[in-house]
Amino acid sequence: MAAISAAEAGLERVLLLESSAEPLGKVLISGGGRCNVTHACWDPRALVGHYPRGGKALRGPFSRFACGDAVAWFDAHGLDLVEEADGRMFPRSNRSSSVIQTLRQAATRAGVVLRTHTALQSAEALPAGGFLLQMQARGSSGQAGAGVLPRAGDPGPGERAELASRQPAPSPTSPAQTRALVLATGSHPSGRRLATSLGHSLVPPVPSLFTLKFHPNLLLELAGVVMDPVQLELELPDGRFRQQGPVLITHWGLSGPATLRLTAFAARALHRAGYRAELRVDWSGGRSQADLEELFAGCRREQARRQLTSARPWGALSRRLWLHLLADQGVEPERRWADLTRVQQQGLIQALRASRYPVAGKGPIGEEFVTAGGVSLGEVNLASMESRLVPGLYLVGELLDVDGVTGGFNFQHCWSSGWLAGQGAMQGCLAG
Repeated sequence: MAAISAAEAGLERVLLLESSAEPLGKVLISGGGRCNVTHACWDPRALVGHYPRGGKALRGPFSRFACGDAVAWFDAHGLDLVEEADGRMFPRSNRSSSVIQTLRQAATRAGVVLRTHTALQSAEALPAGGFLLQMQARGSSGQAGAGVLPRAGDPGPGERAELASRQPAPSPTSPAQTRALVLATGSHPSGRRLATSLGHSLVPPVPSLFTLKFHPNLLLELAGVVMDPVQLELELPDGRFRQQGPVLITHWGLSGPATLRLTAFAARALHRAGYRAELRVDWSGGRSQADLEELFAGCRREQARRQLTSARPWGALSRRLWLHLLADQGVEPERRWADLTRVQQQGLIQALRASRYPVAGKGPIGEEFVTAGGVSLGEVNLASMESRLVPGLYLVGELLDVDGVTGGFNFQHCWSSGWLAGQGAMQGCLAG
């Protein structure tokens, strides 16, 4: 997005360095191949609440380019987005390749020069302004590389770089100078290395948006069960974290949107605790003790002769989960509702409202969606994404200490920060 934004604003020379064979690899695989482009959240004040790191600091940037602006931008460039019931927005084609095609066509029309298989190895700030860059050509099988200015704010799988310059395109192996440099390397370590080499400090990166592993996994037999809504609560030395929403029981523990939101907001606290904690789960979705007692009383009256196994307290309660809780409480599933004792009822209500499970780590290695941490926001002018330490350097996307929850929010920050960086780079070059 930064490359396109700068070029569309009138910058004559924008060179995009991509160390892999193709740009936008993360866009291609995101959202199960559909690409959750953004979210139907139109108020910047509400939007910042979806960012565990960044939060209120993002109100300024989002007041200039937020979800509505992203929708309008893609529409103006030929991509129609549609809103789903939960607010997530996808291309009408339901294919991430449509997003990639739109961005690449926009870059081509704007005159952005894309150089693949080229990584940025180092960047030196020059006393008179600008940067001296050392690049390295890489083979098609090389590691995804380092960058300056991303396309479409993509937090892609590799390093990415763009130069804002009025010089001819440099050789991939010879030093080059540029007036403005935008780092948009996502969570790739190359971006953090480049940023620190230019004087920036980093908030140590830790995983965010991950599932939880239980040991022992008391829910193993329920793998595949989905419940909505469910209330989750983690109590850690650094505080208490709560979320509510859908959950998915897995072979290793717990997943689903509510779990991912919980681990995003608790990312640092969980890291400091060694990913060991106790998770309290309210399977009733926040119903009070009185609410559940009323539901149980209704079953006693209306379902008196039916067995517990065939009549659940409410219809949306998973039958498999209900049978599991009955067994856990030592209640025979063949028992009739009329024969349920008061002690058994209280045990079941307690299990529905406050089951506890031992968290023993994150889910499968490598499944983390984003990283918390990066360049400290205090070192960046968020109005333009320009470094406060190094004039002409712009930092965007997941390289910053900003991360959002699932639902299109991480991409939205990339679109916003990339667009602002492109505008800032253009203004910086004009002023220089």
